[in-house]
Amino acid sequence: MNLLQRMLHRPFFIKLFNWEYWSFNVIYAPISIVWLWLCLRERSFFFFFASNPSIEYGGFLMESKKKIYDLMPWEFYPKTLYVARDTIPDILLDKLKDEEYEYPLIAKPDIGGRGRGVKKLYSDSEVVEYAYHSKMDFLVQEFVPLPNEVGIFYYRYPDMPDGVISGIVSKEFLSVQGDGVSDIRTLCHKDKRYILQLAELEKVYGEKLAIVLPAGEIKELVPYGNHARGAKFTDHSHLVDAQLTRTVNDICLQVKDFHYGRLDIRFNTWEELKQGKNFSVIELNGAGSEPTHMYDARHSVFFAWKEIIRHWIILWRISRQQHCLGIPYPSFKTGRKMLEDNARIDKILATQNV
Repeated sequence: MNLLQRMLHRPFFIKLFNWEYWSFNVIYAPISIVWLWLCLRERSFFFFFASNPSIEYGGFLMESKKKIYDLMPWEFYPKTLYVARDTIPDILLDKLKDEEYEYPLIAKPDIGGRGRGVKKLYSDSEVVEYAYHSKMDFLVQEFVPLPNEVGIFYYRYPDMPDGVISGIVSKEFLSVQGDGVSDIRTLCHKDKRYILQLAELEKVYGEKLAIVLPAGEIKELVPYGNHARGAKFTDHSHLVDAQLTRTVNDICLQVKDFHYGRLDIRFNTWEELKQGKNFSVIELNGAGSEPTHMYDARHSVFFAWKEIIRHWIILWRISRQQHCLGIPYPSFKTGRKMLEDNARIDKILATQNV
């Protein structure tokens, strides 16, 4: 690898030349005038709370994942246990045993996003360790072993009986394939996307990154379909058809007052998903959802801006219709409290060692 190639494989230059890794503020700042214009039109900086009135703050920030699951039929999502922050670990283990939870499990904060604090647990000792270090209320779920994951963006205007799928993102988990010679750390250095995750992988795996995998063996390093945790996002919006739309619409109509957001779904095969078989809704996100199909590396930042603005306008139209139907817009004080609480949660998650 020559000097130029070595420079381009440094995290700073990887982020500089690949917009998908830019920070939230850098991506959104150039188009923020559009958001301001929508707020001024509604005379509310927090009009979007009205989009999904059954979800806290419309699902923009600070929404409880457990409360969202409670809005859904139980068969749509993984078996889930809510755990208060101060729960004694032994009591938690007894509850998991009594309710016949099976390993592996997924633990994640009840409030929060971008994959922070999410961990796959394989044993009682790992459950105890997670509970001991958690600074927030959290959920424990049975891991869904289905092989594929997508994010499906859905919206439905209040005056329409059926909704629309506006984008699909396919997620490829962070994995390496052994060559019988290189250790895992070296394999990661060969891919720019993996390089950005190395610091976190060092925390999780430590010296295990020095293991040499046999040729052809695949090692899944991060079992979560989250872009911030290294998952590769591919735009599969071309797969939207009438059958899939009917299935997703049937799911969303069973979630009270849900009009706008993204469903992260694990599934077996595409044909089964279209038929509404062998799937699980890992998360349902509301007004704060991004059209994550824009993060496909084949798309430019201009495509991303177009998609963000398109979805902002849809969100505004839905919220406006809801407001006309009697759903009030929140006070500025309420919206400010949401932002302050979210800033506090961000600080907690940044320092949480789980």
